[in-house]
Amino acid sequence: MQSSLTSFRVAVIGGGPAGLMAAQTLAQGGAQVDVYDAMASVGRKFLLAGRSGMNITHDEPYADFVTRYGASAAPLRPMLDAFGPGAVRDFVHGLGLETFVGTSGRVFPTDMKAAPLLRAWLHRLRESGIRFHMRHRWLGWRDEALCFEAPGDDGGAQDGEGRPAATRDLLVRPDAVVLALGGGSWARLGSDGAWLPWLAARGVAVAPLAPANCGFDVAWSEHFSSRHAGEPLMTVAVIARDGQGQEMRRQGQFVVTRGGVEGSLIYALSAALRDQIAADGQTTIWLDLMPDWSEQRVLDELSRPRGARSMASHLQSRLGIKGVKAGLLRECLSKEQFGDETRLAAGIKRLPVTLLRPRPIDEVISTAGGVRWEALQGTMLKAVPGVFVAGEMIDWEAPTGGYLLTACLAGGVAAARDALAWAAAR
Repeated sequence: MQSSLTSFRVAVIGGGPAGLMAAQTLAQGGAQVDVYDAMASVGRKFLLAGRSGMNITHDEPYADFVTRYGASAAPLRPMLDAFGPGAVRDFVHGLGLETFVGTSGRVFPTDMKAAPLLRAWLHRLRESGIRFHMRHRWLGWRDEALCFEAPGDDGGAQDGEGRPAATRDLLVRPDAVVLALGGGSWARLGSDGAWLPWLAARGVAVAPLAPANCGFDVAWSEHFSSRHAGEPLMTVAVIARDGQGQEMRRQGQFVVTRGGVEGSLIYALSAALRDQIAADGQTTIWLDLMPDWSEQRVLDELSRPRGARSMASHLQSRLGIKGVKAGLLRECLSKEQFGDETRLAAGIKRLPVTLLRPRPIDEVISTAGGVRWEALQGTMLKAVPGVFVAGEMIDWEAPTGGYLLTACLAGGVAAARDALAWAAAR
């Protein structure tokens, strides 16, 4: 295939993990590859996500791993079968970096950083002959050519925000295209969702972008938020309802913000919570502030004589409840409930919190929505032959924990292989 495809030119639009993996796979298959990105450098969201520890994949059993993609597990399965968690680790090892499995099952590079991984990867991509075109913002199609807003002929001068001071329209006519433009979160890093109406105008079935892995707004009182915003809730459980109305329970931790809640435990439930708010206007979760204790044990401790101590002191003495947990009980229970041992014990084990809305798309970790699966033949757009899509542009979502990155990398491989097969068949 390599020799027969040396004149096959592919434009990869988007320099995130999906686009870079597509470019790598295409080059390995013998294609000539040009990567276009609107930003001054590639992988910006990848680098930002890695600041707190570069989580590349997850080490749980593969059968469980695939289920984390929910309703999209079936269409994603062939991609993950071809390039799954083991392949992600092998890829990182091939760049000269070691990995380890954390206590939660998440997999990290040994140094926990994204920048060394990206530097090694880009070095390899450039060595393979891939050409990079920075500050080239895709504007859709013009006369059946790709149209980019490209830097002008002024030596690369920039304005105060790092954009080209002068631009020109550049038309490009490759043999095939891989779109890897991301979703709509963190627009300042390049993923702004501007492509959605352009694909819809070409007859591609798309779903509106929606927040995923997101926090939610709560109408906290000023008294509560001013005292507890930013405090983590450690060792708690959240009870919520899934799309079928069945209760689901997750244990972990999250953070109280000035206007709501966010963090890994909330993100894990965010798809169901978002959909419930869309249907009903708001939704309720219940917090178990002592998930390792039964309600009867909590009640037994609360029922012990407290003498002249206040209920707040009694809570701290008997149950260790203080700080933000104590504040939540005051915030979400009435004075009468807080003063009654039986009702207080019930509140400690099942404290209702009303979620009003998800945080705006630009603030969230990832997005749902995008190109619908039925619009694709493999990864190629049925309505636009020769155009393939990869990564978060497709309508799937997954929790944090390495699942997002693994599926983006797998999608990049799949789009590239589909493009190479399409070229060979022609």
